[in-house]
Amino acid sequence: MNQAHLVSRFTWVMNRRWSRVRYSWRAADKEPWVFALVIGVIVITFGIVLSAAFTYKDERKRAFVAHENDQRNLTCLARNVYFEARGESRSGQHAVAEVTMNRVASGRFLETVCGVVHQKSWDAVRKRYVGAFSWTEFGTLPTPTDEEWQQAWKAAEAVYYGTEEPVVKGALFYHASHIMPDWATGKKPLSRIGRHVFYK
Repeated sequence: MNQAHLVSRFTWVMNRRWSRVRYSWRAADKEPWVFALVIGVIVITFGIVLSAAFTYKDERKRAFVAHENDQRNLTCLARNVYFEARGESRSGQHAVAEVTMNRVASGRFLETVCGVVHQKSWDAVRKRYVGAFSWTEFGTLPTPTDEEWQQAWKAAEAVYYGTEEPVVKGALFYHASHIMPDWATGKKPLSRIGRHVFYK
């Protein structure tokens, strides 16, 4: 039996089987198949809708949490600008905000804006923990709501979201210009802006 005959025989067998399948399908009761197909489509559609709903809910939850974190961070940053540099120029306020954000990014301080703002370290001279920013040592402070607070908030937003060029790039420290603290010795001064001197 040659190859051509084998191919022909195989084709004939397959055609016969396919004819039987088509005949069986035509003769069969299709209602159960149609019912199963409809149910399958409904289940798949429901699954897709449910999955999309959960995805949307998760995305909204993540967006809400991110927004809440941003608002918390911005409030801490703006309060730091307000209590450390209200009355300073726009550049002076930006510089204070930059130092705060640079500390967050440095890995040498706490990892959140609020953590950095309220961070305390042990002072061997005073025998107590002292705040990195002096205003944080006061027990209670009034909630700022005046025009200076609006300016501090704008400076905080600009630095937090990086919408403007840095004025003291890389600065991690500053002090009032009328004093010279021991820690400033050996540090590289970057700039003096208003009543503050900034260092790397």
